[in-house]
Amino acid sequence: MRQNFRSTDDITPLPWKQLEAYLADAGHELDLRLPPRQFAGGMGNLNYLIQFDSKPCVLRRPPLGPIPPGANDMAREHRVLSSLWRSFSLAPQSLLYCEDESVLGAHFLIMEYRNGTAIQGGTWPPDMSNADRHAVCALLVNSLAELHAVNPAAVDLGNFGKPDGFLDRAIRGWDKRLKVASDSEPPAPSREVSDWLATNVPSTDNATLLHNDFKLDNLLLDPSDRTKAVAMIDWDQATRGDPLFDLATLLSYWVEPGDPDCMTIIDQMPTGAVGSMTRGEGRDLYASISGRDLSKFRFYRVLAMFKLAVVFVQLHAQYRRGTVDNPRYAPFADAGWGIMEMAHQVARGHAE
Repeated sequence: MRQNFRSTDDITPLPWKQLEAYLADAGHELDLRLPPRQFAGGMGNLNYLIQFDSKPCVLRRPPLGPIPPGANDMAREHRVLSSLWRSFSLAPQSLLYCEDESVLGAHFLIMEYRNGTAIQGGTWPPDMSNADRHAVCALLVNSLAELHAVNPAAVDLGNFGKPDGFLDRAIRGWDKRLKVASDSEPPAPSREVSDWLATNVPSTDNATLLHNDFKLDNLLLDPSDRTKAVAMIDWDQATRGDPLFDLATLLSYWVEPGDPDCMTIIDQMPTGAVGSMTRGEGRDLYASISGRDLSKFRFYRVLAMFKLAVVFVQLHAQYRRGTVDNPRYAPFADAGWGIMEMAHQVARGHAE
């Protein structure tokens, strides 16, 4: 759903004629007179702009190759987006889900297209003023708080996910993923962070809908006014759980001046530049909007940094083991272990 497209010689091919026949049998039309275009950016799902039932839509499917259990979950995304749009205007509507992997080699969905601009990577657009940068930072926090205010039951998602034990499962799950991604025993700080998390889990009973991977490039901005949003995208990790973890996930990507090099290596958000909010300002804004108690936010901050560290260790493991050959992945081990050390310092109270 991004406006930047890959060049025609860099598109990941799919069997479009096969999809056309499948959709025709289901009573839909794929118009191949307008060739599908693949959106650029990202390191996960494949996204294409297609002409579906006489209107532009987006086809999403997992990346090529083996898919880890629970990852790139198109069924999960379809369930959320087939109903959430009724109460949350930034959610595009999912129109069709196919679990038959014989069609495109994996399950996929087709969803509403929203014309918007994504700010990707660690640099603000050169023509964006400091005031607009600050406004976009506030927009991120406001959009997340708005999602968390949605009543899941009102959008048929009252039994979505497993909020009971959400935080404990997250700790165990990411600890397990770290061990699988490591060829030897993970460094001591990672064990200490995992142990600290396991002994400091706060009690929680305020489950909300979570995006679960929200950051700047998952918020599409109005091309005519980039301080306004038109869509929140990439919902394949969505669930119900503790909303403070969603906030902490956003802030785990949020670079600010003085951060170690690992945050620059991952190149996720441009918030280290002048005009941007700090993480503390974003946290305080969320508390003001939502009215939630953030007195135990350090736990959520450490957990989100632990998760982010493991993600980049996993990505480097794919590169090291030859699953991917993208040289962009080469420094991700240093990034992952650097983020883990940041989590370690936050857990010890030496950083925020």
